[in-house]
Amino acid sequence: MAIGTTAGTTGTAETGARTRAFLRVSVVLQTVAVLFQAATAGLLLSTSYGETLHGVGARVMYGASMLYLLAAVLAWRPGGGSPRPVLYASGFLVLASAQVVLGIAHVPSVHVPLGVVIFGLSVAVLVRMPAARSVRRTAGAGARPASARSERGERGGAV
Repeated sequence: MAIGTTAGTTGTAETGARTRAFLRVSVVLQTVAVLFQAATAGLLLSTSYGETLHGVGARVMYGASMLYLLAAVLAWRPGGGSPRPVLYASGFLVLASAQVVLGIAHVPSVHVPLGVVIFGLSVAVLVRMPAARSVRRTAGAGARPASARSERGERGGAV
């Protein structure tokens, strides 16, 4: 029975590590998409194809915000992580929605500063996010759980 329990615990730890890595990748994608939007905003003012690039980038950025929310939910529920990233991702999705509406309505006096805020917050989340670590490094490659040792009558300390 301890073997099944240990395997389930390891599976959960691996799932948690994978979902945290997915969460980090989704934040990186969102940050890059927002940076791309800043670059295409400059092109929007100076070239004929800037509007097309900015429109495509807006869709990618909005999709990246939805992906971030999905990754945050997966890291929280099945991954066993904190619910805090879900709150952050929901906030980003609300800001991205407002950004899209303001862009379509051609309100640059609010659209541009909001884009700067979104980029700053995205970078802040990315910087504060812990780096993805290997399960083996954090759990110890050869360590056995205390429950497995106690069932066989072994002690945890030196004998």
